Amino acid sequence: MKKILLSCVLGFLSMPVWASVLPEYRIANGLTPTANGQSITSLKPYAGQFRILGTKTYTQDEQAKFSPIDYAVSIGMFASPDFAKQIQVKQYDRFLNWQLKTLPVAPKTAMQMVSNMHIVPANPKIAQQIKQVSRGDLVKLKGDLVEIKDQNLVWRSSLSHLDVGEGACELFRVNSIQWIEKSKI
Repeated sequence: MKKILLSCVLGFLSMPVWASVLPEYRIANGLTPTANGQSITSLKPYAGQFRILGTKTYTQDEQAKFSPIDYAVSIGMFASPDFAKQIQVKQYDRFLNWQLKTLPVAPKTAMQMVSNMHIVPANPKIAQQIKQVSRGDLVKLKGDLVEIKDQNLVWRSSLSHLDVGEGACELFRVNSIQWIEKSKI
């Protein structure tokens, strides 16, 4: 009863208040894992400048224990505000659908300039900062692509920026975020 009450009363928080103190949610809060069977392994350093096309907060799915937010991002020519403002995104169930009325490049190339990133905070400060991005912001992110294990779950990042479709998302443990431009698109 207490868990439900706290979750309802403090519903404005990005995750239920009880979740922030459970060992299973330490990774989502930027802390090292302590729950039995949980681990996080760096696979490859990763960094870049990304235009934020959308964000989606998760609190209820299994992956919320590790990644409390997903970013829909664009790079290259699609990171230009002129193109980014034309890209419509829909984020749901850790997936991203996007559309642009007229593609200025081949579809395969266009698909490589828009991505869905599952953001894992590397420390408590980053856990707060990742919630402050908005559509239109241009941010520089640094960290590692990772693999997370939890009991029977193995969640592994794509290691190629060239893949598309299911399994192509980056599972990105962010240890640095820098705003290059705050913009509304």
